[in-house]
Amino acid sequence: MTTSAPHPVPRTAPDLLVEVDEHPATAAELGQRVMNTYGHFSALQVRGGRVRGLAKHLARLDGASRELFGAGLDGERVRSALRHALGDVRDASARVYAHERAGADGIALMVTVRPPVVRDERAVSLMSVPYQRPVAHLKHLGGFAQIHYGRVAERAGFDDALLTGPGGVVSEGAISNIAFWDGDTVVWPDAPALTGITMALLETHLPAAGLTSVRREVTLADLPRYRAAFVTNSLGISAVSRIDDTVLPGDAALLKTVREVYDGVAWERI
Repeated sequence: MTTSAPHPVPRTAPDLLVEVDEHPATAAELGQRVMNTYGHFSALQVRGGRVRGLAKHLARLDGASRELFGAGLDGERVRSALRHALGDVRDASARVYAHERAGADGIALMVTVRPPVVRDERAVSLMSVPYQRPVAHLKHLGGFAQIHYGRVAERAGFDDALLTGPGGVVSEGAISNIAFWDGDTVVWPDAPALTGITMALLETHLPAAGLTSVRREVTLADLPRYRAAFVTNSLGISAVSRIDDTVLPGDAALLKTVREVYDGVAWERI
């Protein structure tokens, strides 16, 4: 009697694995990246060897490379680098970083792999701060101010910071996008901000669920007009309970629908 070979057991994601161009990063390569913060990246949650919104991640990396380095980044190359770094790891948090090689000789890819992260679904509180990211439409490196203001907010008893511009114009969270709900419409702030992958997916799919989604200026003075708000990033979606001293009542039905829409987006194989 013959028996089939056992299925390989997926390997647990390492605490941190770093590869550059599909080989273990050397000390010299890591040192170059410490000294050179001119680059960009995308953060992905991998489940079962798939990524939700993978095509949008690849388009983001390609577009940013064209803008920063004057050359595109082939999506299949990115996928190959991810597959190589992941190996037989099926669930992980991964990042793809793009830097220009020394002498402007092409683009170097660095991939990091860490254990998967799941968002805590509790509502969060945000403290507004007077800062907007430079070149905000890119997911670029060098987020010192975002980290700084996030820590300032935590010391003040909040969960994170809300970035704002002149006149209290709301832009984005320190590491997230934010949307507001007035009872009829999901409103994304029309201000300098990164269009995150989760935000982009929701903008595409919310109308099919009967939710109008628009971009419109939102200021801190406008906050009492809104019933609810939520933040989005690669970890998912969380309700916002308050911003500064403004308490948002929340809307459980809205949050349920938004999460269902996001959960319904197909995962794409790497």
